[in-house]
Amino acid sequence: MTTVAAEGRIEIPGAIPELSGRKPQLAGNGAANVTGMRDNSAPKTDGLMEVVVSRGNMMAAYERVLRNKGAPGVDDMPVTALKEYLQEHWPRIKEELLAGKYTPLPVLKVEIPKPSGGTRMLGIPTVLDRLIQQAVHQAMRPLFDPDFSNHSYGFRPGKSAHQAIKAARQYVESGKRWVVDIDLEKFFDRVNHDILMSLVKRKVRDKQVLKLIDSYLKAGMFEGGITSPRQEGTPQGGPLSPFLSNILLDELDKELESRGHTFCRFADDCNIYVATKASGERVMASITTFLSHRLKLTVNQGKSAVDRPWQRTFLGYSMTWHHKPRLRVGGKVPARLKATLKEICRRGKGRSLRQTITDVNPKLRGWLNYFRYAAAENLFKELDGWLRRKLRCILWRQWKRSYTRAKNLIKLGLSGDASWRLARNQRGPWWHAGTNVMHRVLPNSYFDDLGLISLQSQYNRLQRVS
Repeated sequence: MTTVAAEGRIEIPGAIPELSGRKPQLAGNGAANVTGMRDNSAPKTDGLMEVVVSRGNMMAAYERVLRNKGAPGVDDMPVTALKEYLQEHWPRIKEELLAGKYTPLPVLKVEIPKPSGGTRMLGIPTVLDRLIQQAVHQAMRPLFDPDFSNHSYGFRPGKSAHQAIKAARQYVESGKRWVVDIDLEKFFDRVNHDILMSLVKRKVRDKQVLKLIDSYLKAGMFEGGITSPRQEGTPQGGPLSPFLSNILLDELDKELESRGHTFCRFADDCNIYVATKASGERVMASITTFLSHRLKLTVNQGKSAVDRPWQRTFLGYSMTWHHKPRLRVGGKVPARLKATLKEICRRGKGRSLRQTITDVNPKLRGWLNYFRYAAAENLFKELDGWLRRKLRCILWRQWKRSYTRAKNLIKLGLSGDASWRLARNQRGPWWHAGTNVMHRVLPNSYFDDLGLISLQSQYNRLQRVS
């Protein structure tokens, strides 16, 4: 019988006891040390499915899926319904997994706009399949991650985009002032299943786990009431996809290491740093051939280049050309932030300014946290001014009529004559929001009192702390 533990966690019945008799500890991104061995010891791959479905591993996977939330898949089951579903169905699901008879549902096709233009295809698994994928990921990671390259920074415990960016800056500072910027064309949509599975089989012998991974790779794509079969690709949207991409692209990492190159890779973004343009062009040609022949991947010639690092953007950052280069925010990144903030403000039409600020602040915090290593005080100051003008513009639109505008301006301390002159002016809201009068009656402190985050102030505070 399934029981519910404290704090909303579930007790999954019939799980395999941990080998050490102790509850597994979470490591890194929620993975469990499910074998009871020392952290550096990988579980034996025979019987790996027993590790996947063990109580500790499933509990860790459940808690991770719960934290990540996410949209429902083709069955419309939200994350909040997973606990009740497992209480009723887990014994059957576990039996199917151990017997190699579990069949995942198709993934829901969703297309989202890419910052650089176009769309990115996502394949959203059901919440149950996300749980199982997370459990498989946790059980497999100790087998693969210790042997991954130190130059691989994406989707790994203890690794981050910031580490990759700082390493790139150090390579440039050391004299490698040319970059081979490789963009893989529709990488997650083009992964060759046979090549990927052959790499997985190097370390995984459990037939049930191999069959399960293969079934996830081949799970159909559901769109508009029709399910289409998949023969290639591992669409983003589930916990396994980034991990499997690292298994495949570790072959690229090892090839670059064998040639003695310095490089940074974050998922399918790879930058190789060299001393001259000629050597960069040779590397681009040879690596393009390697990717095509060995991994059946295509380099996007339109987006890839051999160029100066300060002319390129890597993970949102660029850098200056100085002898000791400084990090800066990539060229098109601020425009994308403005577009996002515009959309949030547009959705807030008719709501109070305080609520709009509440909606904007999380985006500002995330952006500031990510770009805190850039030398960008002036940029943050400019963005602060632009956003406050946008908020003044919202107020002007909400006031609508000349009488309401004049009345509100008088309340804010402007004289009657000046208030009526501004209110009757026929120029648009954006022009009014930029006037000295509006800056005077709606100063920065007005927005501070409403809780608006100042990027410049927070950035300066972070610089003092660091």
